[in-house]
Amino acid sequence: MSTLDPDTVVSSLVTERPSRATVLDALGIDYCCNGHRTVVQACASAGIGVAELRDALQNHDASSDEADTEVSAAWATMRIGELTDHIEGVHHTYTHETMPRLGSLADKVVGVHGDRHPELSEIQGAYQALRSELESHLMKEERVLFPMCRELDSAEGTPEFHCGTLQNPIRVMGQEHDVAGELLARLRRLSSDYTPPDDACESYRALYAGLEELEADLHLHIHKESNVLFPAVLAREAELADATG
Repeated sequence: MSTLDPDTVVSSLVTERPSRATVLDALGIDYCCNGHRTVVQACASAGIGVAELRDALQNHDASSDEADTEVSAAWATMRIGELTDHIEGVHHTYTHETMPRLGSLADKVVGVHGDRHPELSEIQGAYQALRSELESHLMKEERVLFPMCRELDSAEGTPEFHCGTLQNPIRVMGQEHDVAGELLARLRRLSSDYTPPDDACESYRALYAGLEELEADLHLHIHKESNVLFPAVLAREAELADATG
């Protein structure tokens, strides 16, 4: 990447090449919940210059596998039904499997190290809030929104949904994405960017590594929904409405 247009929408950087998410995460650039912002806006919010982002992306792209662009094409160009299946099968499954394990690990670490590291109790509370938020959110998507997305994808006319337009549940999901994003940011602050203290045991280090991995997966998960799936759903709904008059 020899140049970086400051007016590029930041989410498109990850859609084009998903492994760039690691670069944006490291620089504190939100490409999921606020992925609609331009590069210059996102950099200003993160407190860095556009040139710093450009250089970091250049270094990453030069050293990463060319096959990464093929990975992006797999989900960036999927039909709505395929993409909902992908998100549910990959990201929902990961989240469902990971959250109980991290919850138990957090309880263990707080029990052993909580007296010496009082921030752990705050981390535990923030994680419990995130888990509660995500469990409710995933259930709504799996039982309500995603089935309607699949129906819309295969419909020849405009389906009649109990919620009216899908703009309504999508707006709610977007608000919940924002809440999850805020809780992830809080976890990162409380853990000093997931940097374990010198006296951290293996469980302590595993907790921080697991939370950071969860954050990275959720960022990409939310990106796929907010910046790829949901716009496609709304465009399809509008297309069917126009076709049926």
